[in-house]
Amino acid sequence: MKKINVGIFVFNHIELLDFTGPYEVFSVTTNKSEENLCNTFLIGNSTNQLVSVNGLKFLPDYSIDDHPDIDILVLPGGNGTKEEMFVKNSINWIKNVNKTCEYILSVCTGARLLASAGLLDELEYTTHHECFEELESICPKGKLNKNIRFTSKGKILTSGGISAGIDLSLHVVETLFGNEIKQKTMAYMEYGNWSI
Repeated sequence: MKKINVGIFVFNHIELLDFTGPYEVFSVTTNKSEENLCNTFLIGNSTNQLVSVNGLKFLPDYSIDDHPDIDILVLPGGNGTKEEMFVKNSINWIKNVNKTCEYILSVCTGARLLASAGLLDELEYTTHHECFEELESICPKGKLNKNIRFTSKGKILTSGGISAGIDLSLHVVETLFGNEIKQKTMAYMEYGNWSI
């Protein structure tokens, strides 16, 4: 079975769990033979050092100009999206990846990036509860759902704030690989209602 390439877009002042939560889910997803089912990596505008909203320093594996093919693109949130949503190179890159990838997942205010790329128009979406009004103003054609943890239909999937990205990532694992693999991933992480 071909590994699924999961690219996580990263930038300065990113919310830490927004990207490390999905990274953990996809990077530990394995089959019965303990083979990793996903190749998970970070992509930045460059490979220069970045810093999260709480000060953690980290390095992207690839730049938006040179990276493996992407099957799943994860767009985390954080204060940095307020600037990143206006970076033309980033938004154009997201639009281009959308043409070829299987899924795009936004976590928290990563929805700002989708809105800026015009990818939430006419779609149901959600985001961090503190940003509902803002997202409605920057994405008037989108259909904000304030009462769900994540959306689950279509190619573009969105989640609420921070830890909700873990739930959305587990949903995608279940969609791609089945409930048994999802349960195994949750058990390894000791997350939620896990069982062995």
